[in-house]
Amino acid sequence: MPDIISPIDGKPVYSFAQLDAAAALARISEAEAAQRAWRATSIQERAALLLRMLERYGARLDENAEAITRMMGKPLGQSKGEFRGGFQVRTRHLCEIAEHALRDLEISDYDDKGGDGIRRLIRREPVGVVLNIAAWNYPLLVPINVIAAAILAGDAVVLKHAEQTALVGDQLERAFREAGAPEGLFQSIHVDHPTAAEIIDARRFGYVAFTGSVRGGHEVYRAVAHHNFIGVGLELGGKDPAIVLEGAPPAAVAAHLVDGAFYNAGQSCCAVERIYVHRSLYQEFIDAYVAEVHRYVMGDPMDEATNLGPVVNAAAAQRIRDQAAQALARGARKLSDDGRFTVPDTSSCYVAPQVFDRVDHSMDVMREESFGPIIGIMPFDSDDEAIALANDSQYGLTASVWTEDRDRAAAIVPRLEAGTVFQNRCDFLDPSLAWTGIKDSGHGVSLSELGFHGVTRAKSYHLRGRIP
Repeated sequence: MPDIISPIDGKPVYSFAQLDAAAALARISEAEAAQRAWRATSIQERAALLLRMLERYGARLDENAEAITRMMGKPLGQSKGEFRGGFQVRTRHLCEIAEHALRDLEISDYDDKGGDGIRRLIRREPVGVVLNIAAWNYPLLVPINVIAAAILAGDAVVLKHAEQTALVGDQLERAFREAGAPEGLFQSIHVDHPTAAEIIDARRFGYVAFTGSVRGGHEVYRAVAHHNFIGVGLELGGKDPAIVLEGAPPAAVAAHLVDGAFYNAGQSCCAVERIYVHRSLYQEFIDAYVAEVHRYVMGDPMDEATNLGPVVNAAAAQRIRDQAAQALARGARKLSDDGRFTVPDTSSCYVAPQVFDRVDHSMDVMREESFGPIIGIMPFDSDDEAIALANDSQYGLTASVWTEDRDRAAAIVPRLEAGTVFQNRCDFLDPSLAWTGIKDSGHGVSLSELGFHGVTRAKSYHLRGRIP
């Protein structure tokens, strides 16, 4: 029975039992049976279930949020905010747009040699059972993008949550059960990686969604391709750039980009991980940036005063320390002061915010995903230079441009290689927009009307009224 080791103090905090392949496949059989009945329900019934699920999860929010914090280390207020904010907003939005997104696409009727009244339409039908392999960093926000769309589309969902936050899957299953979901419609399963590959190979899923590392995405893609011709959605890594143009207010932009880089200890798929600032305001910007970073309060995430907790595990902390050490060895300058933070000694997972300049693209801090509280800042002299630096990456999840000149932004945005580009905003998901990445940041779409496409399949209806 695996233990979940809390990054707060390095001690086991919860444990869970893993299923073998036979037990997991039995659970999938239950999901298949539930889905056959669920696909006959109305979209209104499906939306009502999701809204009741929100009520039931919210009724246990204090208990659920405390477990999230103990499992992965984010400050307690952020764990509660994850449900109160994006989790509810995304679920409600998908409920609101589902009927329109899943509507039949009617093709105009035509007569065929005598007015047979042929009706043609394209309908989006459920794929069956959806496997959702979710990441730990936003344990509610990550899976709901797929869960809500799949339930609304008429699918059943099997959720395999990351081991670090395995109990969040159980929290969601309980909320669905208490909301009156049919037995087997939504299930949380705990399986190891070989067993996950085995059940994917059994050809029982209609779609597989994965959020995690690039390496993990390749493994899932290979496993699905071995014996399946089904859709795969992959949300993977990021090294998201921000470009600050001349004329932007340095202090205001710095405040946004500090939050974009260090919220959730930098453990966000779309966190800002590198910043390019026009040379004309560079010094003013970095002074404001460091001052803002030094306002963070590091400590026990169960303490209400803490807004920066540990990273998820010792390996993650070491990766950040290694990037910092390499940057310094290659000539970077550290701008932040570790002495400004009280770093708990209860585990090795606490890392004070690390801010560097005099960096370049030979350094991992500017090339490799950090997924932690570390950032590199570089000056630039022209828009072309900034765009080239931003695009010089294997990743392409989000990018942001900071200027109040709409025409200038409009010229830059199309040239940036990313799934989402922001002007004067960062580290944000709008559920009305497609959430997608390019290059090594992923494949497929969630959220928006397009997010229903992966969990449905198109079926054409060609209906002639009589036999000629």
